[in-house]
Amino acid sequence: MALKANYETVMVISMKQGEEGIQALIEKFKALIESHATLKSVDEWGKRKLAYLINKESEGYYVLMNFESEAEFPAELDRIYRITDGIMRSLIIRKPDGAEAEEAKEEPKAEAVEEPAEEAPVEEAPAEEAPAEAAEEAAE
Repeated sequence: MALKANYETVMVISMKQGEEGIQALIEKFKALIESHATLKSVDEWGKRKLAYLINKESEGYYVLMNFESEAEFPAELDRIYRITDGIMRSLIIRKPDGAEAEEAKEEPKAEAVEEPAEEAPVEEAPAEEAPAEAAEEAAE
């Protein structure tokens, strides 16, 4: 039995595919991952502006998927991403061991609201005389 690891993949789908084409690609990759791995979550980020033009397009549809599989599958998934029309960019990363357990353990921490400290009264220094007054005193 081969060891399984947790992976995360993000794909950017071309907006030229249209809504139906985008959903078809998402379903295609969901089915592919489910047939070779355990799909844990699918998060559709939606249409986003790209940082730079890719194939003369300025927007793409982002999808994030988390899955658990054997080590050989991500290479095959990457190969399929590369030959699929409509996939502009993709990224597959292996999550560190225990990363999922740490995420589950972390509870949202209530942010402590700091009240402003009471400020000590500031003593005002005596104001210097205006230059015109100083000149009159010097003349006398």
